[in-house]
Amino acid sequence: MSENAQGLTKKSAGHVIVDTLAAHGVERAYVVPGESYLDVLDGLHNSSVETIVCRHEGGATYMAEAEGKMHQRPGVAMVTRGPGAANAHVGLHTAWQDSTPLVLFVGLIPFEHREKEAFQEFDPKAWFGTGAKRVMILDHAERASEVVAEAMFAAMSGRPGPVVVGLPEDIIRNKISAELHPEIPVATGGMTVTDWKSLNSALQEADKPLFIFGGNDWSDQGAADFTRWLEEHDLPAAAEWRCEGTVPFNSPSYVGPIGYGRPKPTYDLLEETDLLIFVGTVPGDVITDGFNIRQNWEKKNFLVTIDPSLRGRSGPVSHQIVAKPDVFVRDLLLMDLPVKDSWKEWTARMRGEQEKFAALPTTEPANGPAKMATLMANLVTALPEDAMVTFGAGEHTNWAHRYFPTNGYASMLSARNGSMGYSIPSAVAASLNYPGRRVVTIAGDGEFLMNGQELATATQYGATPLVIVMDNQQYGTIRTHQERQYPERVSGTQLQNPDFALMAQSFGGFGVRVESDSEVPAALEAAVKAIDENKTFALIHLIVEQGVKAY
Repeated sequence: MSENAQGLTKKSAGHVIVDTLAAHGVERAYVVPGESYLDVLDGLHNSSVETIVCRHEGGATYMAEAEGKMHQRPGVAMVTRGPGAANAHVGLHTAWQDSTPLVLFVGLIPFEHREKEAFQEFDPKAWFGTGAKRVMILDHAERASEVVAEAMFAAMSGRPGPVVVGLPEDIIRNKISAELHPEIPVATGGMTVTDWKSLNSALQEADKPLFIFGGNDWSDQGAADFTRWLEEHDLPAAAEWRCEGTVPFNSPSYVGPIGYGRPKPTYDLLEETDLLIFVGTVPGDVITDGFNIRQNWEKKNFLVTIDPSLRGRSGPVSHQIVAKPDVFVRDLLLMDLPVKDSWKEWTARMRGEQEKFAALPTTEPANGPAKMATLMANLVTALPEDAMVTFGAGEHTNWAHRYFPTNGYASMLSARNGSMGYSIPSAVAASLNYPGRRVVTIAGDGEFLMNGQELATATQYGATPLVIVMDNQQYGTIRTHQERQYPERVSGTQLQNPDFALMAQSFGGFGVRVESDSEVPAALEAAVKAIDENKTFALIHLIVEQGVKAY
């Protein structure tokens, strides 16, 4: 820090960037270091923003994306140019399709080296322009704080999503005024009088209304208020795929998940209901089973989303309410409706179907190989009320969809773009954000090895997730599709795996390998004990049979 002739404080642009992040409430940055943004790394030294050093750029952006899901402010990742930026792209795609606020800072070559095919040179706008809300390059050092404020605003405003900020390594070393740009307020919308009257009338006319909640733009209070209003009116709500928890698992209004591999009762709901109200999401590809369900233009759909473009929507739109979920719920609480007997019967019927679907299998082990059913039964009965679950993509995720008790907003973190490798990074981020909370991640064997190295990050920063690796020696989801389209011609889906328990131990955590079902309860007890007493992560390597599915 220095002063100019007028006595005004000056700092490098890199340090001002960090100061601006701190002023915006950013608590941690997930980084893979590079010489291209050393001045920002120097700014993080002794900053209130904690630096989480990750082992791969994909893991870093997944962690930042998961943090964006847990809060309404963007998660922050930092990577270097060229290969580092390429590796980070998977997290951007996840944030784009999942509507998650994320800011990715990318170190760049020096300004004067552009257009010369310099070492690790690439065009950020060409690479990221179609998969980010904005791509901004800091070409003028004095705009450093402004650009960060704009990036944070862009990531949160409207439909949330990822923003990329390029940082030329010479520009960020320049000394500039240390004055910070103020935070830019984000518009939240709300119900107009017309919106309120239209929804009120539609609900009173409906005998089988259904709310579908989703997205990452809720607060704990908004989710709790929404749940209370639903329960007071005996109205049902289903979860968008991989968005369970906003209406709790144990709520009498919660009637199950809707998405790939959905249980049949909730699959049928979309056609049977006479009024659908989407809150925080829209009827997209996955919910409508490939744009096939609920496409009749006579159907009545209300869409509550802050995105006026309705990007990703299919089927009829009866009315759009431009509002973020919390603000919609604030206005919804003023709507006191007479409860119909038909609502009670409809909700009770679907809740009964959900309770049957989610009923736990026996905790008693069976003879023979280890079973996920036994593990889930023993796990769920021992979970605290505020337990969280994370996972990536694959058939193993359905065990969580079916049984895990998600009792609060952001108690389920996953990648709705079907991205593998998300389980471990998201579990690390969840554990860092909520130390002492029981964080469970369920990973497939194929998925685990895509970012399992981030267990080193868990050890370094004291994250303590419980990791379940379901090892069926194959890419299970792809094998299922393969058997359907090319029966008895297994190709490219089988795996030979290492001992994941030994890997966990080598990273400094607890690891146990389980092959027999009789070993499951003791292994789970030992893993939980290691977390609670040794303050380390724990991994259960569960060897299961192929072809055994959650549903």
